[in-house]
Amino acid sequence: MRKQGPLEKMERVIESLTPEEQLKLVKKLAQRLRKTEFPAKRELDWDELYGLGKGLWAGQDAEDYVGRHREDRF
Repeated sequence: MRKQGPLEKMERVIESLTPEEQLKLVKKLAQRLRKTEFPAKRELDWDELYGLGKGLWAGQDAEDYVGRHREDRF
């Protein structure tokens, strides 16, 4: 038998609550999450991506490459 993790245990307990109690719990969790500071999304620095694909298409004609991939889609 598989051991239940903490989340599964909580779900089992939550299922035993009345709808009113479940709603009260959701409100409390929402309030707690509003107070939580999440790390800000990091802006994508396009300069970091410069040159990453260098050499991947070495020796290939760009038009042939695009044409082949267009054919593959249909």
